[in-house]
Amino acid sequence: MLSDAFEAFAQIFSPKLRKIMWKSLFLTGAVLLALAVSLDRLAASVMPIGPAWLSWLLSIAVALGLLAGAILLAPPTASLVAGFYLDDVAATVEREIDPMSPPGVPPPAVTAFAMGLRFAALTLMANVAVVVLTLLVGFGFAAFFLLNGYLLGREYFDLIAMRHMPRAAAVELRRRNWGLAYLAGLIISGFVAVPFLNLLTPLFAAAFMTRVVKRLV
Repeated sequence: MLSDAFEAFAQIFSPKLRKIMWKSLFLTGAVLLALAVSLDRLAASVMPIGPAWLSWLLSIAVALGLLAGAILLAPPTASLVAGFYLDDVAATVEREIDPMSPPGVPPPAVTAFAMGLRFAALTLMANVAVVVLTLLVGFGFAAFFLLNGYLLGREYFDLIAMRHMPRAAAVELRRRNWGLAYLAGLIISGFVAVPFLNLLTPLFAAAFMTRVVKRLV
């Protein structure tokens, strides 16, 4: 499985996937920038009028809040944006590792978008929970891997498997191979833990999970 992970990581920088990578990064950056500017304008509009020192402190607090928000929102935003390209990534990987088999069939666009939206929301909630656990009980680092490993393994396994079978069959396949899916999710969560590199998580996860699923179908 580690060899699959290394091969998937190398492949997202290959000529065939590099264009998708840059599109995904550009759109993710644009969405995060738009959110940051909107929140900054909103904060400025409600900023109380008072002494200069108070305005200065509030400006610093807003800047730090925007930075923390960008860090927290980066993974789910990248997941939502890259969701439009995951089938292209999966198809490219399938052609490379198993060119003789019939290509997978992408799920309907509405289904894929709904899954991407749900996954982005789940990722955000999981990371908020990690922050809360870190502040309250101090074991957020372990919770980060456990929660994200489960979510990442489940969602990406189902999404890739649905290219080859109905949703119910994909879920059943994951349940029969839950340990493999969870281990793959833990590897992906390690990728998420690396700042800036985590913006490439959806592309890496799709390339990696395609290799995992193709061994089972």
